[in-house]
Amino acid sequence: MICTTVTALAYRDRSPHQIVPRPADLGRSIGSALTIYRVLRAEDLLTRRGRATPPTVRLVTAQIAHGPNQGWSWDITYLPTPVRGVFLYLYLILDVWSRKIVGAHVYDSELATHAAALFERTCERTQLDPRGLVLHADNGGPMKASTMVATLARLGVLPSFSRPRVSHDNPLSEALFRTLKYCPSYPSRPFADLPAAADWVEGFVPWYNHEHQHSAIRFVTPEDRHTGREAAILAQREVVYARARQQQPERWSGATRNWTPMTTVRLKPTRDDLLDQERRAA
Repeated sequence: MICTTVTALAYRDRSPHQIVPRPADLGRSIGSALTIYRVLRAEDLLTRRGRATPPTVRLVTAQIAHGPNQGWSWDITYLPTPVRGVFLYLYLILDVWSRKIVGAHVYDSELATHAAALFERTCERTQLDPRGLVLHADNGGPMKASTMVATLARLGVLPSFSRPRVSHDNPLSEALFRTLKYCPSYPSRPFADLPAAADWVEGFVPWYNHEHQHSAIRFVTPEDRHTGREAAILAQREVVYARARQQQPERWSGATRNWTPMTTVRLKPTRDDLLDQERRAA
């Protein structure tokens, strides 16, 4: 009876959840929606019903890096101006593995052509062949516009986008913006004009790359990690801590601080990572 009902002309384009109430209105029951799904699956009739297209699967898990220039993340943030409601737009590209800012520019508009031009200039300046590089972004207009998508396809870049309505799928760029807007040198007043904003960004990028010790990469600078100097730096710290523990063992109740270089970076935390964070916080 179930197969006869769900394949009838009146029901064949409806989902099981939509089918169940209609026979009930006529005084009969053909089973629950779960029962209908089970029968359809057993009869090899479980296909997408209706004209709606299947949901799009967003590629995020591909953004795993084991070294520099394997994956980049980019985004746009607003910079205030003295005119209420008028903003400048800072485009930033950073390396997922090292957290180094590899490209930055301030524009007076939010356009895909600006993003495409900055990406190409960044590749030229760093002498990088971008074929095979994964570039991650959120679902903003400039990120998904045809100009940007066409540029990435021409250069052989693999695009990766955040899932719809998932706010933590592009955390590295968001964390960078927070560091930028809360650093001591960030102006307390709006930027006077585009050149003023560009001058400030030109000073921020070297500070962030060469002086800022990043908490997510064992407190080395992004430049140290990008160029491979972090191994020697962290090894030296390990020696210092081991010597301190040997000299004053009573001060140590467990292992010394972890100075092991991070060998893999994921764009977003896995389920196990989140569970570990919850356990540590408890």
